[in-house]
Amino acid sequence: MSVLARAFDKGFVRSIPKSVSFYSVNTERIQEEEFRVLNLKSTRSQNIHAKKKGYKQNVLPPRTAQMPVDQDWGSVWPGPRTFHPATVPLPIRQGYRDKGAAPDKYANAELMKIPNFLHLTPPVVKRQCEALKKFCTPWPKALDTDEKCEKHFPIEVTFSNYCHSSPTIRDPLARIVTLKIKLSTLKLDEHARDKFRRLVGDRYDEETDTFTIVTDRCPTKKQNYEYAMYLLTAVYHESWEVEPWEKLKSDADMEAYDWNNSKSKQTIEELFKKEAKDVDNINEYISAINSLMNKGETKDTIHNYGLAVRKLLNLPVEAT
Repeated sequence: MSVLARAFDKGFVRSIPKSVSFYSVNTERIQEEEFRVLNLKSTRSQNIHAKKKGYKQNVLPPRTAQMPVDQDWGSVWPGPRTFHPATVPLPIRQGYRDKGAAPDKYANAELMKIPNFLHLTPPVVKRQCEALKKFCTPWPKALDTDEKCEKHFPIEVTFSNYCHSSPTIRDPLARIVTLKIKLSTLKLDEHARDKFRRLVGDRYDEETDTFTIVTDRCPTKKQNYEYAMYLLTAVYHESWEVEPWEKLKSDADMEAYDWNNSKSKQTIEELFKKEAKDVDNINEYISAINSLMNKGETKDTIHNYGLAVRKLLNLPVEAT
């Protein structure tokens, strides 16, 4: 017997409307017990037709539009930092386009890649130098000329430092050290000077009398500086060494013509029967023959040598 029939027998249900049948009541109850239908149609329709409240963001103008002309740039850009277009009041462009001008500073990734020196303006540099003066000592008054500096500090060392954006702080070019010194500042005799010039080869400049060493084989700047000083010390002491075979050198083996050890000096002393330094016009003759032997036979050297010989022998000089 169904639940509805038992309800009739016990008197709980007295009458049933004619529009509701027994089957329909039983079916609806079964459906209600087994499943509940989730209807989202009404909720979704309400969300769709609901009006969103508008929000207007207050965008401030760029800082460059509010900067005065006489502002303190050192306070705006006090140190190194990434490029910011709204802070730099300059029409900067960088990049490449197939057509048209280069991209401007706004949303320009190229400007943010490279390091900039916008903080190193002349007023800021002057201000920083004034702040560093208290840590500096005055320049020595005795070194007021370049000649005095070269006399007391003959060695000149040159190197470079680089600032760049890189995973390493050590630039490969920063390790190169250049050492320069004039050969006349070294205490060398004739033999040591000649040997020194032969050992250094092309590193010696005849016109400026300067010997140059460039070292870059070591990984750090300090190591290259110490290696350059070692090379200078080694060449200097080696030039003073006299090997047995060096005593067998003749005039043809000399790097330059030496008047004091030449046959020409002996010939003049035998001809005039006195020391060469006491002969009249000897200095002009020495200069002419040194130029002829060292620079080679040219029109000028031959002409000057002929005039010097005529004056030395008191012969008439041809009219030029």
